[in-house]
Amino acid sequence: FLEMSNPKLSRAQGTLEVIMKQNVSLSCHSDSGSPPVRYTLFKGKQQVATLNRTDSAPAMFNLTINSASDAGEYKCKAENIIANNGKYSKPVNLTLIEPVSKPVLSSPSSRANKGQNVTLSCLSENGSLPITYIFFRGRKNISRPIRMQKKEAAMLFLFINSSSDFGTYKCKAGNSFPNNTKYSNSFNFTLAEERSNFQPLLISLGLILLLLAIGFALAIPFVIIPSCKASE
Repeated sequence: FLEMSNPKLSRAQGTLEVIMKQNVSLSCHSDSGSPPVRYTLFKGKQQVATLNRTDSAPAMFNLTINSASDAGEYKCKAENIIANNGKYSKPVNLTLIEPVSKPVLSSPSSRANKGQNVTLSCLSENGSLPITYIFFRGRKNISRPIRMQKKEAAMLFLFINSSSDFGTYKCKAGNSFPNNTKYSNSFNFTLAEERSNFQPLLISLGLILLLLAIGFALAIPFVIIPSCKASE
């Protein structure tokens, strides 16, 4: 009989990143050790399952990721009739990845003048890190992919140079969750000069109308009353 070597634990297919409701197979195998071999899978210190192999094939443990607690660190143990308390594998860590939520695109101000520097920020509140963001104006991307390792907004600094810079902006967020990217709300800058020129015009018209009304009210005693007396 050959003594057991330390088994190797690995995922049968795919990476160690997992998603909710996914089926995962973990393979545990010792390169040397006379069968029969008893393989035991542990989650932390808790025993998950045991399989007996009468040949040299690896033991396959099938799991379903039903909650966040099903992710985390696993290890396996191999033992045969001459193994002294068995041999343990190195741990593997299953990482639960979460899809990104719809990002929010915003700016400190929606008003801008030509020749002004502005800032756009894009943030997904939920989603496993890292998250990659891309900014768009219309359908054209205007930034390189920005990879964020922290739950912080990606920032884009723009120079408003022409009327086309007042177009519709969006951003896109994605992470390692398969087949899942989300687009933000639309955002537009308005030309501050138009608003600043329009307001004084309204104020001037209002003052003129007010002065006309006051003038008309003051003229009533001098125009209407004498004419009434004259008609008597």
